[in-house]
Amino acid sequence: MPVLYQWYDIRDLSYAVEQLLEWIGDWGPHWLVYVVSAIIGGAAIFGLAAGTAIFNVWLERRAIGRIQARLGPNRLGPFGLIQPIADMLKLMLKEALFPRRWDKALFILAPIVVYIPAILVFAVFPVGRGMTFVDLNVGVLYMLAVSSITAIGVFMAGWSSNNKFSLISSMRVIAMLVSYEIPMVLTLLAVVLFAGTMSLNGIVEWQHDYRVPLIVLQPLALFVYLFSATAELNRTPTDIAEAESEIVAGYNIEYSGMRFGLFYAVELVNAVAISGIVATLFFGGWWLFGLDRWIPGWMIFLGKLYAFYMVLIWMRGTLPRLRIDQLLGFAWKIMLPLALANVFLVAVEVLVWEEYELSAAVVLPVFAVANVALSGALVVAWTKLMSFHFDELPKAAVLVPDSGLVFAQHAPPVPAARRSWAPAPAPAVEEVAGGSGSG
Repeated sequence: MPVLYQWYDIRDLSYAVEQLLEWIGDWGPHWLVYVVSAIIGGAAIFGLAAGTAIFNVWLERRAIGRIQARLGPNRLGPFGLIQPIADMLKLMLKEALFPRRWDKALFILAPIVVYIPAILVFAVFPVGRGMTFVDLNVGVLYMLAVSSITAIGVFMAGWSSNNKFSLISSMRVIAMLVSYEIPMVLTLLAVVLFAGTMSLNGIVEWQHDYRVPLIVLQPLALFVYLFSATAELNRTPTDIAEAESEIVAGYNIEYSGMRFGLFYAVELVNAVAISGIVATLFFGGWWLFGLDRWIPGWMIFLGKLYAFYMVLIWMRGTLPRLRIDQLLGFAWKIMLPLALANVFLVAVEVLVWEEYELSAAVVLPVFAVANVALSGALVVAWTKLMSFHFDELPKAAVLVPDSGLVFAQHAPPVPAARRSWAPAPAPAVEEVAGGSGSG
């Protein structure tokens, strides 16, 4: 009896599930196998999403606390580990409040419509070799379609709350999604062009077969996808939908209790999903240059996922919030042209590769060097062309009279402007010979 490839082999957790289903199939009806398989898969997805969300609350608060030179949660449990559970219980026990003149059906359905798509995205993740709940041959398209439903739930929440701040926030979300969905889809299209498949398992297998992660071949796609995904996550520096200083708390201002908790959980679950997509499409998923033979693939996948999640935390803790005009202008003026240029470049490379039947050992290193150089040049050149000229900005604070600008318009010449600040000259005294002359 071999020691490995048994139910206790933790390198692949699907061994235990397969043996359980075989045992049920030996004595039970066939439909029971499908039911048990669906229950196990659903429980695994929900456990992964919920478990990582609870842990990430603690991780994010501790990491941002260290970035801001404070401790973060440290009262409940060792290192504050029980604090997220206490917060969750508090939200579950709080009274649910409702606004006046609200749309009852849409208000109650909105958190559910937002939460379910966030969970469904995990169904196509290849957590390990053979550890995928549903291996769809259109996995990339499925992820884009399911994740876009979230915008409908957010708009339902903003509309049904009968609150102008909620409605403004939901309109901001729609504007962001329309702006950033296009460059995000184009970056994923470039990945699909290189791998030749829309299956997430197929993309990981492509990186495994050619022994090259797609981040080496697609650095520009990762840059565009990273910023576009951050905008759709509604996290700093792109959290204008919940900008406290502008619109109080955004589309969920009228929600309380567990309904507010669902919106909060969706933000964390979506961050984990985006990290998983990046780990799968750009960093090889469960594959790691042969180390996956000794280290369980699901551990490698989680390690890559949390490595990218720490980047999201670092961005949230260090970067300031953008204005909505800056955020939308960045999408249309910088992200979209870069994404289009990347798709054109990838299409040419794949055409040359297949048309001339070149060897992968020769052509892939050449593509990697060329793409890294071109990506860096495109990002620097396009940013300099479309953004502020920082070398022309003042290096220190400038007073309004010295700046030449008054209310964003060019002021009159400096001497005329200074006359309004200067004290009024004393009236001239007319000297009259012989006194006042009253008599």
